Amino acid sequence: MNSDSDLQIAGDLLEVPHLLQPAREHPVTVADFVGLARTVAADRAQWAPLVQYDATSRWYHRLRTGPGYEVWLLSWVPGQGTDLHDHGRSSGVLTVLEGELTERSEGGSRVLAPGAERVVAPGQAHEMVNASLEPAVSLHIYYPGLTEMPMHTTAAVAAASEDVVPA
Repeated sequence: MNSDSDLQIAGDLLEVPHLLQPAREHPVTVADFVGLARTVAADRAQWAPLVQYDATSRWYHRLRTGPGYEVWLLSWVPGQGTDLHDHGRSSGVLTVLEGELTERSEGGSRVLAPGAERVVAPGQAHEMVNASLEPAVSLHIYYPGLTEMPMHTTAAVAAASEDVVPA
């Protein structure tokens, strides 16, 4: 039986600084962006005082920008929503901060409660709506920053919305 430990084989990583990856100042992977969304969501003092509600249209506020990405805060009063759309070449991370939102896509429909997270790939069509009786707040991160929102027909989503899947 070989008694070599990992340390004996690889050496002490702290003694080989060139093997360590530097800490990233800004996110670059999907996991990093989800982590950023969780960090911002957990810092209620940062975003809660900014939230406003508008009965005539969804309210939104750009909370932060970084190299190539944007962080948006949105509020939704009951009944407000989007039409079926995608985010062009941008990837998105969405997390619900307060209330509930319903996401509809060709894959079906799901209710997103506080803490629910969704990753939306470039070109992936969906619509969001506050179908509840209470206001909702959500956080959206787009990479690269959102420059287009192409609209789609809603025929496929109408059929899928009959099957609501809890998040």
